[in-house]
Amino acid sequence: MDKDEFGISRGKPVRRRQPLPRSFKDLTPCKHFNPRTFFYELVWKALLTPRTGERMRPKFPKLTHGQVALTWIGHSSFLAQFTDLNVMIDPNFANWLFLLKRIRRTGMKLRDLPHIDLILLTHAHFDHFHRPTLRRLHAKIGIMPWGMRDLAANLGFERIIELQWWESFVHKDWKVTLVPSQHWGARVLRDNQRGYGGFLIEHQGRSLYHAGDSAYFPGFKQIGKLHSPEIAMLPIGAYFPDSFRKVHMGPDEAVKAFVDLRSKWFVPMHYGTFKLSFEDINEPLRWLKELVGAQGLNRNLKVLHEGQPIVF
Repeated sequence: MDKDEFGISRGKPVRRRQPLPRSFKDLTPCKHFNPRTFFYELVWKALLTPRTGERMRPKFPKLTHGQVALTWIGHSSFLAQFTDLNVMIDPNFANWLFLLKRIRRTGMKLRDLPHIDLILLTHAHFDHFHRPTLRRLHAKIGIMPWGMRDLAANLGFERIIELQWWESFVHKDWKVTLVPSQHWGARVLRDNQRGYGGFLIEHQGRSLYHAGDSAYFPGFKQIGKLHSPEIAMLPIGAYFPDSFRKVHMGPDEAVKAFVDLRSKWFVPMHYGTFKLSFEDINEPLRWLKELVGAQGLNRNLKVLHEGQPIVF
């Protein structure tokens, strides 16, 4: 594949056949821990942690042209609202993902959502592509990376759009572009033909960027140079032990990504909802606030609370 000046491929990654796993450790991107450690850190600790947060009927704002409202559902799930377009990104209302317990409630019930026009799915992992949630949303259009159409075919979409990196889909007066990330897209064993990435949404003169899951990589500078998105939704959790940083960012790297993107607003995500790694569930946000304060970026940070719309 051709690469640009940042060393990022501009097309679909080459497919490579993966060997069959020899143990549980081969089913994860980080092979440093054993099943006992996995169960204790990610399952048992979460079971002992009381679920917090309340579900309340949301008060969605009445917007004027050019305004956008963001509502965090938790984890990486957001509702983005314009005057004429409601977008869900990686919707997930699950209380459990197999053995993984949801620690923070969604802030609202799924039935309280407005009509959803468009769903964006960054990749096929179970915490981002939650089939029971998707079935209940009845969105007309679903946009996702390459290789995911078969997963979405029976979920009620009228139209499914698959994109490769840097490809865009334009409808009416809005535009969605799939941009690179440093992650992986497989849903099950050897399911390595599926894509992954982040999304740039452009509508009514506003631009929103959702990074999906990603490690820190030079692509953030490229996205910032080409698009400079106004609002950046960036993951800050699931970074410890350090081997997790091959596919995720910690708060320190998320701040670097925010600067690279040249964005105005930093909206953190991918923390506090499911225990997916070994750091304390409250540590990512605490550390982020410390770093942002030290770098004079307090006015740029927008910490959302589940189920509470914020107008930008």
